[in-house]
Amino acid sequence: MAQAVYLVVTDLDGTLLDHDDYSYEAALPALQLLEELRIPVIFASSKTRSEILALREELGNEHPFIVENGAAVYVPDGYFTTEPPGSIRADGFQFREFVPRRESWTTLLAALRDRFPDSFQDFATAGIDELVAMTGLSAEQAVRANEREYSEPVQWRGTASDLDAFLAALHEAGARTLRGGRFINVAGDSDKGLAWRWLREQYLRAAQSREAFDLALGDGQNDAALLDVAHRAALIPARGRPLPQLERTEGILLPSGHGPEAWAVAARDWLRELYTASSPGS
Repeated sequence: MAQAVYLVVTDLDGTLLDHDDYSYEAALPALQLLEELRIPVIFASSKTRSEILALREELGNEHPFIVENGAAVYVPDGYFTTEPPGSIRADGFQFREFVPRRESWTTLLAALRDRFPDSFQDFATAGIDELVAMTGLSAEQAVRANEREYSEPVQWRGTASDLDAFLAALHEAGARTLRGGRFINVAGDSDKGLAWRWLREQYLRAAQSREAFDLALGDGQNDAALLDVAHRAALIPARGRPLPQLERTEGILLPSGHGPEAWAVAARDWLRELYTASSPGS
């Protein structure tokens, strides 16, 4: 009988990366332990492909990843013995797209600008200095953040009542919106949960297994779909913001700390749970 598959899938900003300085230092020992145990750590973020590629290189991560809140999944060439169904091959990856391209959303936002003057700023029309101010990133990092392919982040600057009308207009035009820690993400009808279910199925297919023990970690409401579909969900506390609201009520880990510190606690608690469950007499 095929063995179970063990996987970790994680949000980045505010989860693996500190919300203020984007540091992952506190999570490094846990990341190293997972690497030694040969448990893949898959990034699932609102970040772009360019941003995630840079972080993967820093951390030596060679696993698939999910970009722009579930818009697409990128699998390195040769990672699985057979090509994932529905994928396209380019730039050393086999990738599966779930939504239309970015141009659909920038066009829609341009049409709404007169109706909501001075109420929002999207990445596409912001200059580099404004992107740096909006994100807290360096100029180089901000350029990567703007290399979007499927979605458009928006910073809301208007009133709460206008925000409701703005979101309603986007939804009526066919867009889906997800509110993260800093921005409203405007994209198509996909989410991290949908993308993760597809990728997890590829792992199961490759291992000829029917059982996955996966840990999902996230701090924002845009992570809720991902957290709801994993075997275990770790809710990472964010300073000044409530925990994401989930549909599930069981299998939830609530680690102490914030950001990468809490990430490390959750990963170790999950591993301890797996070890206890598999120990003789447990």
